[in-house]
Order: sequence, then C-alpha cells, then structure tokens
Amino acid sequence: MRKRERENPCGVCGHYHKYEEGEVCGICGHRVPVSNEVSSSGHISAFSSEILQEFLYLGSYDNASRSELLKVQGISRILNTVPACQNLYRNSFTYHCLPEEKVLPFDDAIHFLEQCEKDKARVLVHCMSGKNRSPAIVIAYLMKSKGWRLAQSYQWVKDRRPSVELSQVVHEQLQGYEQKIFGPIESSPMPPIFPASTASSGLEFPKINDNVPVPAFNSSAATSIFDRDALNFPHEFTFGAGMTEKNIETPFGLTPSNTTDTMMDGS
Repeated sequence: MRKRERENPCGVCGHYHKYEEGEVCGICGHRVPVSNEVSSSGHISAFSSEILQEFLYLGSYDNASRSELLKVQGISRILNTVPACQNLYRNSFTYHCLPEEKVLPFDDAIHFLEQCEKDKARVLVHCMSGKNRSPAIVIAYLMKSKGWRLAQSYQWVKDRRPSVELSQVVHEQLQGYEQKIFGPIESSPMPPIFPASTASSGLEFPKINDNVPVPAFNSSAATSIFDRDALNFPHEFTFGAGMTEKNIETPFGLTPSNTTDTMMDGS
C-alpha cells in the first residue's frame, strides 16, 4: 500500500492539503494568509479585526480556527458566511452559518448580529479570506444599525481591515441593499445663488432686465443731510424780523431753516 504524502490533516481546517507549502484546500479553500494580511510590523496577524469595540469582529477562516485567540478577544459567537468552512468548535462557540447563495442574505445575517448585540456577546464574522463576503455582511450591518450610507460604512471597515477587497458583484448587492434601506439615490439640484432664508424673509433681488422703480423721498425718514434731494430754494428769504438776504448759497443742500438752526447751534 502506497504511503500517503501527508498522514496528518491540516491543523486549521482538518482536511488533507499541503498547508505549509501554500497549497489551497480542495474542500474548503483554506490557505496561507496573503501578504496584504500582514501587519505593519511584518508579521501575519492571527487576531481578527475589531470593527466595533468589544462587539463586532471581522476575519478569515484562519482567524476562526484559532480558538484560543478567539477566547482572548472575548469572542463567543461566530457568523460563518461560507458553508464550505467547517464550524470547528461547536462545543465552545455559538455558530450561525449562512446558506450558499449567490445573493448574500443580509437580513438573515443582520438578525443574528442584532441578537448578539442585544445579548452583549462578542461575535466574529468570517469568510475564507476575510476580504469579500464577510466584510460585505459587516458593511450591511453598519448601514442598517448605524444609519450610515454605503461609502461611509465601507471606509469604516476598510480602515480597520485594509485587506478588504469587495468584488463587483458583492458591491452591487450592497448598493441594492443601500437603496432598500434609504430609498433611491437622487442627484442633488444645484444650490441657489442666495440662501433659502432670503426668500423666506421677503427679500427679492431684481433681475438684470427688471425695471426697478425709484422709491419716493420721505423727508421725515431722512437721517442725514446727504440723503435729501436737491430742492429749488427762493433767492430771497427773511432772517428774523424784517431782515432779508439775497442769493445766499446753501452748501450741502441745506434748507434756509436748517442753515438758521445750524448757525444758532454754533456748529
């Protein structure tokens, strides 16, 4: 009988494949983490990514297979988005496995996550690599629970797990889910030149071709001598008792009465 190339199964997924040599498992797809899952220090991170503090975590099948590290992070529940990935520790963690569907069942996954939050239980959401399916579930949850739009939710997750790379198909599904939550996305009209408060205050700005009437002069409302229109004054008027003066100039448009008052005030 020919001896098998490997007597012991993979310590992570339990299947037979050359894990150390980078061979991908033909059953569940388990593999060595790729380079963009390496931390800034140059080491592969064995810990899942914390998305919401002390509650929601995101990772790969490799993260989900490390029970001791999951316990260190306080994780007690696992949302498996890939049915081909085995639920390895059913006696230690509570699992919820999504069905194998082309369209991700966002509502099913969110219902489980909402229950975890209600129970104050820390939960890991994982797929094979932690790059596509599981991030999409987490993004959908943020849109539904936080009221964030798709772009904001995606950036939040991307900042905390830089290896996230959504496929075009999954991204389109998230766009559809965004419209389901918030309604159709309409383009915003161009903002008006003047703020809306101008119209509400009763102020209207004339257009270029409008005929703007000149307001009538109200002498009682004038507050400055420069506000008064030029008037035709008589060339002869009386100062005091019987005193007359001819052709007196009235600078600045002062009326005779104003001139008299000014002289008497000494200003």
